[in-house]
Amino acid sequence: WRYYDGMTKVQVRDVSAETHAVLKRRAAAAGQSLQEYLRALLDEHAATPTVAEVMERVGHRSGSVVTADDVVASVRADRASH
Repeated sequence: WRYYDGMTKVQVRDVSAETHAVLKRRAAAAGQSLQEYLRALLDEHAATPTVAEVMERVGHRSGSVVTADDVVASVRADRASH
């Protein structure tokens, strides 16, 4: 029986030697192992929503709808007041 800590494993095959070398150098420069470096990159990438994900979230919000014309009119009114 092995302890399972909830972490999954990911294996990437067929990485070019050049890519591997660059990533190892960057990991070393960051004071990390290659595994730590790649995990941090993946975590950062996964934490940053895509434009499509943001738009989907915004689309589910309730409230008024603001059109581009409304925004332009508001900006022009704000500029005119200064």
